[in-house]
Amino acid sequence: MRKKIGLLLLVGLMTLSLSGCTTYVKDENGNTVKEATTGQTLASNILCKPTNKDVIKTYEKNDVDIDKLPSCDKFTPASGEYGGIWETIFIKPLSWFIIKVGEILGNYGLAIIVVTLIIRLIIFPISKKSALQSENMKFAQKDLEKLERKYRGRESQEDQMMKAQEMMGIYKKYDINPMSGCLFAFIQMPLFFAFLESLNRLPIVFEGKFLGFNLGMSPFVRLFGGSFDFSVFLDSFTNDGWIYLLLPILVALTTFFSFRLNSGVSSGSEEQQHQMKIMMNVMLVFIVITSFTMPTSIILYWITGSLFTIIQAEVIRRMKENARGSEKRIKKQRRSAK
Repeated sequence: MRKKIGLLLLVGLMTLSLSGCTTYVKDENGNTVKEATTGQTLASNILCKPTNKDVIKTYEKNDVDIDKLPSCDKFTPASGEYGGIWETIFIKPLSWFIIKVGEILGNYGLAIIVVTLIIRLIIFPISKKSALQSENMKFAQKDLEKLERKYRGRESQEDQMMKAQEMMGIYKKYDINPMSGCLFAFIQMPLFFAFLESLNRLPIVFEGKFLGFNLGMSPFVRLFGGSFDFSVFLDSFTNDGWIYLLLPILVALTTFFSFRLNSGVSSGSEEQQHQMKIMMNVMLVFIVITSFTMPTSIILYWITGSLFTIIQAEVIRRMKENARGSEKRIKKQRRSAK
């Protein structure tokens, strides 16, 4: 378990170090510049020209040369200067794909949803293995609980070695690979940061709208004006700002069920299982709080991905139950035949 957590932390640190490519517009006082309407923090290394006149004026006022940039409909993965491996392999191709899907669908919020689904379908063989492992762990729960009771209070090195051997036997019986979830995390985390950076650097996205939501606006900006001003909150809430509360609520619900259906069962002691539950709850709270400050475009990506995970987990659960039911019927028929 410690090795698995350590690997995930290493992946997270590597991803963060790779994803630090977005630079932001600074005013003469060194403060980051935000778009007046949506509160979007403006990236100085945007990939294509904005179309909103106020956004263009803001860039020009802060000496950002946008004339050298292609229009978003002319942008390709080869556009602009070389920005490193991360940008070349992930950011530019993903940004181009989002633009093209948005042009076809006529809405960039819808494009984010469709692109997210396409990518999740591409990596489905890997995410399916992770989900199958979670289901297998649930079926192995009774055997693992018996093992814990058997070795409770037996802390000698010899007993612990025997326990580890028996645990590996259970894993083999139920076709469980404890490290299988790491590969999906290794792919999932860079994808999230790639989406985050692409959407921050595409003016055509953060200038757009989807179902009445500004794609570049966060719930915090819409409800509080970017600061904890409760007079602004009351005014915003009564002027259709309340709909932005739906976004963190949807994040909370989809993330909760995604964690619950795809978490499997811990193979450790009751104390370790309790610690895992606490960690999952802390992660859930952190994600929900963070969603208040995320632009709508990123929230759309997160909700879509979580819904995909929920549906995938439910489909695999039913497949496993049907398979086990079929096995039981076959065994029963064989016993009857004897």
